[in-house]
Amino acid sequence: MNPHDAAKRPGAHLVAEEFGVEDPWALSDSHPLRDPRDLVGRMVAEAARDVDELHGELTRAAQSAIELLSPIAEGAHASMRGWDGILRTTGPQIELLVARRGAAYEQLDRAVAAYRRLLPGADAAQPSKAAARNLGQEQAPGRDDDWAVSGDRQLRALEAVEAGGLRFHQSAAYGYIFLSDGRGQRPNPDVWPETVRRLVADGLLDQDPSENLYRPGQLLSLTEKGAAALREARPASPRVSAALSRSNAAAIPSTTADPAAAPLAGMTTVPTRSR
Repeated sequence: MNPHDAAKRPGAHLVAEEFGVEDPWALSDSHPLRDPRDLVGRMVAEAARDVDELHGELTRAAQSAIELLSPIAEGAHASMRGWDGILRTTGPQIELLVARRGAAYEQLDRAVAAYRRLLPGADAAQPSKAAARNLGQEQAPGRDDDWAVSGDRQLRALEAVEAGGLRFHQSAAYGYIFLSDGRGQRPNPDVWPETVRRLVADGLLDQDPSENLYRPGQLLSLTEKGAAALREARPASPRVSAALSRSNAAAIPSTTADPAAAPLAGMTTVPTRSR
């Protein structure tokens, strides 16, 4: 269970959801100085701290605005005549904090994605050119998001969409993106939002724009290109096994009821001498 309340510490909450650590600084503590995971782990922890601090400031400013507006809610309109702006500087301050918190979330999102790429197995070799064509991974030069579809990430995402109910969300309050399955839970096996965004851009997935991005989220579906890529990407072992079984069955000659009664190849039988 996540130890952080998303309404109070959304940055630490996001890091705990992604990496299962209670303290974001734990991402760097277990690595030596100058190790890439130490450096990027510090970036994640600092970004999470910035998000939480800005969120706290925004919450306090919003509370001040509520207190300023409470006389209106209570019907005390006459006592507010002559005010030079009810919210005075609080309104612009809230708008500025919303923008700063949104930028901090984008920074945290990028830092989290960078740290993911440093995890064991995340830097696996890219698929061959033939496999890339089969998976619909022909990309324009200069693309820097190949990591989002490396290894089996693309296959996992396509299979999750085929299973049905996978939705793409953005948090209305905090701005970060996430996925949910047909039961409203995190997909299992895990699917990265960055992978889904890449597949949408590549034309393998459709993201329903007629639904609200925040709630219930935009439903994802396979395009014809995506369905074809999924068929090609799936392991061929069942088909190969079936073909081998047919070949072996055809190659095995018929035998007698008692194999021991059949003479060995290249030998003649010697009649027994009666006594």
